[in-house]
Amino acid sequence: MKTVLTLLFSLLLALPALAQTSTLRGVVLDERSQPVPFANVALPALQKGTAADENGRFTLSVLPAGTQPMQISAVGYIMASQTVTLPLAQVLTVRLQSTESTLEEVVVTGVSRSTEIRRSPVPIAAITGREIRLNANGNAIDAAVRGVPGLAAVTTGPNISKPFIRGLGYNRVLTMFNGLRQEGQQWGDEHGIEVDGYGLDRVEVVKGPASLLYGSDAVAGVVNLLPALPTGPNGELHGEALAEYQSVNGLVGKSLAFDYQKNGFQTSLRGSHRWARDYSNPVDGRVYNTGFRELNLTGIVGVQQEWGNVRLWLTAYNNLQEIPDGSRDSLSRAFSRQVFDGEQDDFNNRPVVSNSELKSYRISNLHQNIQHYRAFATSELKTGPGELHLLLGVQQNHRQEFNHPTEPNQPGLDLRLTTLNYQARYLFQDFNGYELTVGVNGMGQDNQHLNATDFAIPPYRLFDIGGFGVVKKGFGALELTGGLRYDTRVVSWNDFYTGTDPATGFGTRAAAGTPGAERQFSNFHKVYRGVSASVGGSYAVGPNLVLRANVARGYRAPNIPEIGSNGLDPGAHIIYLGNPRFEPEFNWQEDVGVLWKSPGFEASVEAFYNHVENFIYQAKQFDANGQALSDQFGNSTYKFQQAAATLYGGELAFNVHPTALPWLSWRSGAALVIGLNKNATLRDREGVAARYLPLIPAPTAQTELRFTLPDQPGRRLADSYLRVSVAGTARQNRFYAVDGAETATSGYVLTGLGAGTTLRTATGRDVLHLVLQADNLFDVAYQSHLNRLKYFEYYRASPTGRLGIYSPGRNLSVKVVVPF
Repeated sequence: MKTVLTLLFSLLLALPALAQTSTLRGVVLDERSQPVPFANVALPALQKGTAADENGRFTLSVLPAGTQPMQISAVGYIMASQTVTLPLAQVLTVRLQSTESTLEEVVVTGVSRSTEIRRSPVPIAAITGREIRLNANGNAIDAAVRGVPGLAAVTTGPNISKPFIRGLGYNRVLTMFNGLRQEGQQWGDEHGIEVDGYGLDRVEVVKGPASLLYGSDAVAGVVNLLPALPTGPNGELHGEALAEYQSVNGLVGKSLAFDYQKNGFQTSLRGSHRWARDYSNPVDGRVYNTGFRELNLTGIVGVQQEWGNVRLWLTAYNNLQEIPDGSRDSLSRAFSRQVFDGEQDDFNNRPVVSNSELKSYRISNLHQNIQHYRAFATSELKTGPGELHLLLGVQQNHRQEFNHPTEPNQPGLDLRLTTLNYQARYLFQDFNGYELTVGVNGMGQDNQHLNATDFAIPPYRLFDIGGFGVVKKGFGALELTGGLRYDTRVVSWNDFYTGTDPATGFGTRAAAGTPGAERQFSNFHKVYRGVSASVGGSYAVGPNLVLRANVARGYRAPNIPEIGSNGLDPGAHIIYLGNPRFEPEFNWQEDVGVLWKSPGFEASVEAFYNHVENFIYQAKQFDANGQALSDQFGNSTYKFQQAAATLYGGELAFNVHPTALPWLSWRSGAALVIGLNKNATLRDREGVAARYLPLIPAPTAQTELRFTLPDQPGRRLADSYLRVSVAGTARQNRFYAVDGAETATSGYVLTGLGAGTTLRTATGRDVLHLVLQADNLFDVAYQSHLNRLKYFEYYRASPTGRLGIYSPGRNLSVKVVVPF
């Protein structure tokens, strides 16, 4: 009885204390109101703490009532301290100030777990949403190219950019949207990446073979475009309205977004529209048929709880993109337009395009329509001792090229690609310092011709699957990572016949027994297999210096045009011929890096050597008399070749942010890549002309000075800055000169100027963000070596001495963002 009374008495004494316990809920945001993932939140006096989730949200339970000091810290941010009085009636919002550091940023692309950039054995770079917003970008890829040395892009006008990493691109670079591999007709030159650039919160770039985690098509690296997740306090609707104008092509951009979350439920919706006319430069004036009209819709719904998260993503993309062909009047150099099909079309008799048409926003009859739809689900589940990451999605890409001026509603190319993507990855709990991750991923594809008249590639079926394992182990200052992967890809198509439609005179699909039908693609079935591997590590030499090295083997199965093409790609103006006997590409790449970080200064130096077996490239074809093979309309014939290749080079970057001058930052970077063709036959026949690979970026260097006005309490204008940038590109003399495929490209220097500010209310709420920018400030006439329009020329000489189409001229832009 005495024991029972004692227990009851103790419970009565404890009740007041239990009644006063509370729960602290909050969200950690940066200076741009974006979430700070995985921030550390601590109450030192109570010796309690927690880590925020990927959306910056945190919860601390069973806390006593009263005033408590709190500390909040995160990699790449200045530690914040404040006092809270518990209990709180609402969710606490904490803001952290960025330290301008890049080497401390945490990335998830190209590594099995979240890893600091400087401790990753493979070279990785990241571009934050804030940096993306500070630039006037032509498209999503341009946003990354500006800030990552070693990343370049093949372009066909302002809205078409394809990423190149260290001299390799197309199907050698895997582009992803939030971890879902982007699958369109990416082998083609004349269309870009189907992603809404206004909705990006971050871009992560892996420079080097990433086949270990992603399989085929990542031998050069990965570009992961990460959209923004819902942010803001619990139970409140948030969003933003954005408007943008760019002078070089009269671009008018608009975007509207809504976010909402409550008790773990998340949803967001964004709609964006961009409309542009022909761009201009000081040599060509307005470049005919480079305008576009683009619409994007992105939606997300999901649940975030202590057990993990599940999210469903839905996107729709529609782009009307004009197709330039570069035809001109031979004397005036004014652009002309095609009005007839077939033998009636004559370059010398095409009418000159009027000024009113060049300035018009109307999409011409010669254009392409690209529609891309995605529906995919992602989840991160805490299952017992580890985490299970899943992805399952379907996407469809419908590409039509309308290239018949006499029948503007009849597409030349009409391709519909449907892709099923899947991925499962399990992260085991640490065991004696070992971190093990195993997974499987792959895809299935079906590509069909619809109402087409041109058939550049066969309709095909594809399925691949790959399994991998990655292990990481720390030995004090040394961290080692290694892994192995095995892939299988099956590609097949049936006999495919084409003929002539007697009603229109255009090409058409035909049955095998149709009179006059020809077999354009023969039955094909082949299995490709490949082993990928990687081993590397990083070593911290004290608190500031990190050394890292990695050796990786990548694998890429040939893409469909390389093994099966046999026809004209009208948008590229090239007749492609494939080779079904090609073997997969394999590459061995060695990377070494030195990274330094100290207060106010960070720098990195990276070097690589990449040897590629069975490298596939295009070679121009000639007849027995040495004349270039082409059809009656001047479309050249290229055949894919295979040979060994070697690429080597490196990047240098540094960021100065003096602690004594917090308002000043200086960022610089440089990149060099040299690509050598090891085809001995070509070298013997052509000599120096065959030494180099095609589409190798010229050496580049860029620097930026940014002056930021320090914020003061009560000031209505915050985050005000002025920046000056200079980007230099050297002359490219190392080019693939066999049969005149490429020519040397002159060097140039481009200057940029930017300014911006944020208007806040007296209570500190952001009301408006303003960004002003000038690119190519001095209107320099230049041609990028990776600009396809450089080779759009129908004459051997010009009155001005300048051939081909030039890159965009001066661009003045303004961007306004209104958060609510």
